[in-house]
Amino acid sequence: MPVDSFKFLPRIIGTYYKMTKREPEFPIPWTPLPGPLSGCKFGLITSGGLYHKGVEPPFDIEREKREPKWGDPTYRTLPIDIQQSDVGASHLHINTQGVLEDVNILLPIHRFRELVDEGRIAGLAESAYSFMGYQGFPPDTNAWQDSYGLDVAEKFKAEEVNCVLLTPA
Repeated sequence: MPVDSFKFLPRIIGTYYKMTKREPEFPIPWTPLPGPLSGCKFGLITSGGLYHKGVEPPFDIEREKREPKWGDPTYRTLPIDIQQSDVGASHLHINTQGVLEDVNILLPIHRFRELVDEGRIAGLAESAYSFMGYQGFPPDTNAWQDSYGLDVAEKFKAEEVNCVLLTPA
């Protein structure tokens, strides 16, 4: 089944993106699993534009609407005990209805808590993190590489996280 990454954008913007050529960056980094899952402490990250309602602001999709080549590079923090009613989603490139009904569709926080309780993984970081996966067109990931990604990595290192699950939107 083909995925239409531009389904929820105005048609003219989607057409512009589809007609613009770009080359992906290589190599894609890969790190092998450090050991058995039962000994791994996980951190969770999504690029789905989730945020903690009433605690942090939504991603800046209004600016993205005004400047379609721009994407909000910041991140949001989601505690692993977050209640479904406290999850917000701000993303112009995906249908957020399902995740607003069940966060685990995009960020399996509650499923990973079950894995910890069952002893199938060693632990889970106290917070999960959400980025806005759309970073403009062509994508500009410099802010992730130089600031925000490093910040989240340091938070995970401080908690001795040794595995990260990224759920792309």
